[in-house]
Amino acid sequence: MAETKKSSSSKSSSSSSSSSKKSSMWGLNKISFYTIAAVAVLYLISLILSACGVSSVAVMAMQNIGTAIMVGITAYLAWKYVRPKQTVWKVLYFVLLLVILAGIIVPLVMG
Repeated sequence: MAETKKSSSSKSSSSSSSSSKKSSMWGLNKISFYTIAAVAVLYLISLILSACGVSSVAVMAMQNIGTAIMVGITAYLAWKYVRPKQTVWKVLYFVLLLVILAGIIVPLVMG
């Protein structure tokens, strides 16, 4: 009898933890979808403005904002993945982030 209670309480605790993981994953999926939607709208507006002959500086600024949003959210989610891992993963994370930032900034400065 006591073993039956123990196994049922174990099942309920495991189902509640999987339920919380599932709800947090749905939150990440929702954030990802709305981020892609917002960035797609920014790129669509910049495409329309570019086709209408609006200044390339304004179009590039909108595209850069979209890129910054995508990189920011991806970097945050990647940090959540790397944070509990070994130090080598954290170092790799920052090296990759610096390469991405250099890849964004250097062409802006050079061009």
